[in-house]
Amino acid sequence: MFPTRVLLKRSIWKGPNILPLPIPRIQPGQTPPIIKTQARAATILPSFVGLRFAVHNGKDYIEFLVTEEMVGHKLGEFSMTRKPFKYSQSKNR
Repeated sequence: MFPTRVLLKRSIWKGPNILPLPIPRIQPGQTPPIIKTQARAATILPSFVGLRFAVHNGKDYIEFLVTEEMVGHKLGEFSMTRKPFKYSQSKNR
């Protein structure tokens, strides 16, 4: 069985960026534990669907639940590293 083209966006001879993450076995009816990682470049595999990840963004760990639409993307895409800019209103005007 060949991996899908979505997982092979890198050059074919390199293959997808897959890291050995501690994926626990989940019993039916139990909530999955949160997997903390700093591996922002790791590719989301189909076996990750339904798991909760906490990915480091440089300051905090951002938690999210992996869905089927996320397969093939990187973990770092769902942990934003920058805050949106907003102007502060000064009260002394």
